[in-house]
Amino acid sequence: MTEEKVRLQEDNAKQKNWKKFGPYLTERQWATVREDYSADGNAWEYISHDAARSKAYRWGEEGIGGISDDRQLLCFALSFWNKKDPILKERIFGLTSHEGNHGEDCKEQYYYLDSTPTHSYMKMLYKYPQREFPYSLLKEENRRRSKTEPEYELMDTGIFNDKKYFDIYIEYAKADVDDILIKITVHNRGPENAPIHIVPQIWFRNIWQWSHGVRRPEMYLDDAGIIQINHVDLGRYYLFAEGKSEAIFCENETNTARLYNFATSGTFKDGVNDYIVNNKKGVVNRFPRGTKAAINYDVVVPAGECVTKRLRLVNKFNAAPFDDFDTVWQTRVKEADTFYQELQQNIPDEDQRDIQRQALAGMLWGKQFYYYDVSRWLNGDPGHPAPPAQRKKIRNQEWMHLNNEDIISMPDKWEYPWYAAWDVAFHTIPLALVDSEFAKQQLLLFTKEWYMHPNGQLPAYEWSFSDVNPPVHAWATYRVYKMDEKQNGKGDRRFLEEVFHKLLLNFTWWVNKKDHEGNNIFQGGFLGMDNIGVFDRSAPLPAGEFIEQTDGTSWMAMFTLNMLRLSLELSKENPTYQSLSTKFFEHFLYIAGAMRNIGNEGIDLWDQEDEFFYDVLHTSDDKNIRMKVRSMVGLIPLFAVEILDEEVFESNPEFTERLEWFLKYRPDLANLISRWAEKGRKERHLLSLLRGHRMKRILKRMLDETEFLSPYGIRALSKVYDAKPYKFNSNGTELSVKYIPGESDSSMFGGNSNWRGPIWFPVNFLLIESLQRFHQYYGEDFKVEHPTGSGQMRTLYEISDDLSARLVSIFTKDHEGKRAVYNHDKRMQLDPDFNKYILFYEYFHGDSGRGVGASHQTGWTGLVAKLIQRMNS
Repeated sequence: MTEEKVRLQEDNAKQKNWKKFGPYLTERQWATVREDYSADGNAWEYISHDAARSKAYRWGEEGIGGISDDRQLLCFALSFWNKKDPILKERIFGLTSHEGNHGEDCKEQYYYLDSTPTHSYMKMLYKYPQREFPYSLLKEENRRRSKTEPEYELMDTGIFNDKKYFDIYIEYAKADVDDILIKITVHNRGPENAPIHIVPQIWFRNIWQWSHGVRRPEMYLDDAGIIQINHVDLGRYYLFAEGKSEAIFCENETNTARLYNFATSGTFKDGVNDYIVNNKKGVVNRFPRGTKAAINYDVVVPAGECVTKRLRLVNKFNAAPFDDFDTVWQTRVKEADTFYQELQQNIPDEDQRDIQRQALAGMLWGKQFYYYDVSRWLNGDPGHPAPPAQRKKIRNQEWMHLNNEDIISMPDKWEYPWYAAWDVAFHTIPLALVDSEFAKQQLLLFTKEWYMHPNGQLPAYEWSFSDVNPPVHAWATYRVYKMDEKQNGKGDRRFLEEVFHKLLLNFTWWVNKKDHEGNNIFQGGFLGMDNIGVFDRSAPLPAGEFIEQTDGTSWMAMFTLNMLRLSLELSKENPTYQSLSTKFFEHFLYIAGAMRNIGNEGIDLWDQEDEFFYDVLHTSDDKNIRMKVRSMVGLIPLFAVEILDEEVFESNPEFTERLEWFLKYRPDLANLISRWAEKGRKERHLLSLLRGHRMKRILKRMLDETEFLSPYGIRALSKVYDAKPYKFNSNGTELSVKYIPGESDSSMFGGNSNWRGPIWFPVNFLLIESLQRFHQYYGEDFKVEHPTGSGQMRTLYEISDDLSARLVSIFTKDHEGKRAVYNHDKRMQLDPDFNKYILFYEYFHGDSGRGVGASHQTGWTGLVAKLIQRMNS
């Protein structure tokens, strides 16, 4: 067993809290809903990037390459100054939703390179220009550009062209749970010597300001030049800094004079910035003590060389803190390599191994301490002015029970520094490759009483917890359960049972709240797919109108089959669950029947002419209009597929008896299930929304390169709408949907997300899994043409392999050494100081495969780690 696995076991058994410290700082706390105390709920305008250096946050902390304890009481992060910038580089810069031509947009160059699951070793790279950082230029140029123009990125400014920049490697290694070694290595890539201030900062999250009776912690510089840290909950720590430096102290308090023109005495959060950059002396504490401290290394890095600074944060005094530093460091690096060598032993391709390891690094660095007490946020803190009354009507007032204070896997710690329910479900799949216990904890977390609404709804995301994400929690639960079982030799029944019971409540919520007519056709709203439809599907339609959603209904059919599978698994040890298996089997049949005959009106979500699934708009005058847009919405019925082995029926007699009775007395529904009476390969039975014919017709379109099939995966919208957009007249207003392979041309959802053509990893991953399950039933003799029109007949498993390879090829080097993900930038494509580092974007251009959207959304794009593992298994 590797040493990292030993640490994981110790942590899981609560013998040693190896995960006590980790990369739990966000990259952007400013402009989040949690910190927004405005009357209008415009979070993007309430705290700006400029104000962030002077504002003491209420709910969390941010920093570059930072770490904190798991309650975020003590924080550490890096900052830098190139002696050219107007401000200290303390936080990642980006544009707000209103400044970017495609919504919010991170404008920095950084990469997560490595991490073990216990964070015993971590590494990231931040690229810092030696010229003045172009804050104003990035704002002005992006504001000038229209939605039809590309975003103006930091690379586009030319600031990296002559290599006048620093590569700053930020690394951590744990000697023990409370003993963290820190190394900052600054490489000067330029042709000339260049000055830089390396400024590690350590501070307490300000909790004393918000509650009565909270003791104010303190840190101070002792006579030996060591920063001593005292906190009533954490205890004592020491920060040792090697080499000549200056220690600076101030308070983690808001500079009210700068932000609100209200002068108060003392020092403030921005004191370090003003002292170093503006050479102001009275802005830091006269005596070396406070609630925030910085170590100022003022160095010159020779051309082509590097400078390294070492620190150590530990809870026990060490008279010689750097004597064993290198030995411990080398050991942890070697152990990290050994851990990944074992995981990747079946992956022969070095490039794929590097991609997978960086993807998993991004997943592990993506953990964040997330704190949000909605009741206190709405009502205000003791001793503070009450928030504006209007804000109680803006958002989340129906989620007064929600009180989150946990380490959560984030979609992206800059653009999306808040969880999204369906994102987290997808995150757990790659996370389970390296830390199945953490993956299980994430799935359990969202079913806890302080997350899940009393009515059974799972919280969507902080901008509106009441929005609806696709119900993929049950799918992820079973997938993680099986991965954990394979790794450990035994399934975690307690985990499975606990989540299952909570998902019963969630299932009931869906049935009661999202079935408008009670006819088993569901209206989930936008379902995470932002602007895929003609309408903004999270906004109410005109009175009396609603959409009978193919995707909402298909997601529910998938949810039903997932719950069927979970109950059958649980029935292996407790026969009581057989009755629930029956419930979900029958409910699946009712949904299948409803899709064929909505409300017994003879309306089918399947269009016989186009041979595709579409949404149906129910108008206020009781007309039903098929919304004939060929999009991912019509492919989601493929997700609702399950295979039952003969052994299931032999070991579950009650379930089998009820099933046979139901099929006998409801032949109208039984006939809808794809070839139920015929056993497939290895005595298997198939449950699916699609008979063989309909599945083949959908696949014909999905695998057509003129429609959905891209060289890099399956597009979210058919390419036929490139030349001829779909148009729909709604109450005199013409609405249209056009194929847009990259950035959105719409302001819907802020304009920062586009489901009208690009490739998205989560739905592609589910398509691949569905094809594999169909193959388990149909076997090697069942083949379809792939690509459509090519004359090549392939099995469904071969097609799933090809789709996996297309997705992975977004990141791998081609025969010219180029990566599709960087097709938008020559330097990132060809420069070895850029090309070997991978950015895992939010989604990908439908034609070229280039990265689009959030540049660090390793979150669900981290699924590439699982695809690489599967391709080589």
